[in-house]
Amino acid sequence: MAKKTVASLQKGGGKQHTRVIKMIKNADTGAYGFRSAIVLNVEVKEWFAANS
Repeated sequence: MAKKTVASLQKGGGKQHTRVIKMIKNADTGAYGFRSAIVLNVEVKEWFAANS
């Protein structure tokens, strides 16, 4: 299945998308976790601002 997803992103508008990953610190435990998503290139800054 992973190959099919990657192939579909490369065919049409795959270059219009970016995978973003942000490290988030848990206030309770102090441990770090990661939040990731695939967003449009024009929405990258908004995604980081909304997930701060």
